[in-house]
Amino acid sequence: MNNLTTFDIAEYLDDKEVIAEYLTQVLQDGDMNEFFEAVGNVAKAKGMSKIANDTGLGRESLYKSFSANAHPKFETVTKVLNSLGVKLQATA
Repeated sequence: MNNLTTFDIAEYLDDKEVIAEYLTQVLQDGDMNEFFEAVGNVAKAKGMSKIANDTGLGRESLYKSFSANAHPKFETVTKVLNSLGVKLQATA
């Protein structure tokens, strides 16, 4: 019998520093689809209902926006990141 469980990264995103490192690593890889999915994982870890309330966006809409191969608007991404207390920074 196979006792494998499904890995859910959201279960491990419980600390601001872990979240920042996770998003930084995904951004450095340069795959925007992966980044959007990562933002969704963090939002799920924090509670999609809370994020929906904070941003004024629908919970189901958020799930769709940050699912695999979705292309959310930049405004949606920034609203969610602000709700999570995450700031993007460009450096030279």
